Amino acid sequence: MNSKSQPFKPQILTTEQLINAAVENKEGVIASNGAFSTTTGDRSSRSPNDRFIVKEAHTENLIEWGEINKPFEREKFNALWAKVGSYLAEKDSYSSEVHVGAHPEHYLPVNVTTETAWHSLFARLIFICPEEFNPLNKIKWEILSAANFECIPKEDGTNSESCIIINFSERKVLIAGMKYAGELKKSMFSVQNFLLPDMDVLPMHCSANINKNNRVTLFFGLSGTGKTTLSADTKCSLIGDDEHGWSEGAVFNFEGGCYAKTVNLSVENEPVIYKAIKHGSVIENVYLNDNNEPDYSNISISENGRCCYPRSHIENAVEENAAGEPTTIIFLTCDLTGVMPPVSILSRKSAAYHFLSGYTAKLGSTERGAGAPIQSTFSTCFGAPFFPRPANVYADLLIKRIEEFGSRVFLVNTGWTGGAYGIGSRFDIPVTRRIVNAIQDGELHDVKTIKVPGLNLNVPLFIRGVDSKLLNPIENWDDKDEYQKQLKNLVSQFQENFKKYDVKPEIVSAGPGFDD
Repeated sequence: MNSKSQPFKPQILTTEQLINAAVENKEGVIASNGAFSTTTGDRSSRSPNDRFIVKEAHTENLIEWGEINKPFEREKFNALWAKVGSYLAEKDSYSSEVHVGAHPEHYLPVNVTTETAWHSLFARLIFICPEEFNPLNKIKWEILSAANFECIPKEDGTNSESCIIINFSERKVLIAGMKYAGELKKSMFSVQNFLLPDMDVLPMHCSANINKNNRVTLFFGLSGTGKTTLSADTKCSLIGDDEHGWSEGAVFNFEGGCYAKTVNLSVENEPVIYKAIKHGSVIENVYLNDNNEPDYSNISISENGRCCYPRSHIENAVEENAAGEPTTIIFLTCDLTGVMPPVSILSRKSAAYHFLSGYTAKLGSTERGAGAPIQSTFSTCFGAPFFPRPANVYADLLIKRIEEFGSRVFLVNTGWTGGAYGIGSRFDIPVTRRIVNAIQDGELHDVKTIKVPGLNLNVPLFIRGVDSKLLNPIENWDDKDEYQKQLKNLVSQFQENFKKYDVKPEIVSAGPGFDD
């Protein structure tokens, strides 16, 4: 223990040194595959109720305040920041200098100070460790992460013993009482999501890859819908798995690593991810047997088991961490009703509608306190928890980019068919991957389509290698009356959710609805 008169200066360690320190500190163990393995207690997922943004004059009118973006008093933040800083000053803390954003102009330089060695390791893996830190000499952002600190709600103004607080004016992020590492990455994602629109750059909750024909594809979707899985394709080169910016001429990754769900991970279905988990990576809340072998089918610790690995562990990762503008955009929805087709071809207007709607399923495992393990949700821009500005800011930028570059947009359902959740079956990963490959290779350009009544979606009649019965959802249902019941209910949900958007009538009419 260091004396109060001589506070400990954060250590700056290499990846290898951080792994050794984490083991020595008993923060976790080395699994049989070489990865560092740890658990995070009762917080094994994001804590949206503990996330705040400091309310201050410079940004107050730019933020969409509400249930997602909750205000925090500036004075309370300053006091808590000082309190956590003093706490860390007496600890063997760790520091890393990283970039958020693989763009020569739009990167953020960040100094990350953590209480635990493995959180500093995570920061080095998930963010970008540049050859030259902050070449433009920008003002740095600071993250303080004190995993074992306990807030006092009545004194500190927090919701619980834990918090994630973003202060835009002072370029600070405070994370206290959070062992779950995902809060580190998502806090900086929210920061870029706020800053980039002012530079005419669209921030996106999406993965991205590029195929052998240099066609870039973006995969939008909430956690668990298939972003990481589908973009990690042996036929393509990966740009990134979760967070990107789209500027004129380029798509660039915010991160230097990947953060994938591990539930039921297998070498057969997800070979790229499976092989990436080795020495120099982290597995989080994954069950280990007596031989320290990961059992990805065992969710006794958490349904939200995770792995974090650097892009260098992926053989076909794009070295530049960026590429040209996207030929193809895919919105991933995980439909629990079983009535959404596996793939739909969207017009510009229907693309705007479905981007704003963000219909999908929320896996309860990814959010603390989410209630039911899986439930339908509408998540604006396919990432509502991470976007501080009003939705139209991001939707307008998306449509602008699509129109200027000519990107084609598709809606892909990775959820259920032949019946609702609990009755029907979920689309197999190989089936969805064949559909995605067909999209990327241009097989769905100018194909014959049929419109699905009620959903107002155009679906192809034929895709090579896919059972045609799957393409029109009603054909895969034995109980046609139940299909109609589920369809009417889903259409009603879409319409009710969309009432909150003030958009042109032609965008409203591009969404689900029945002819009078």
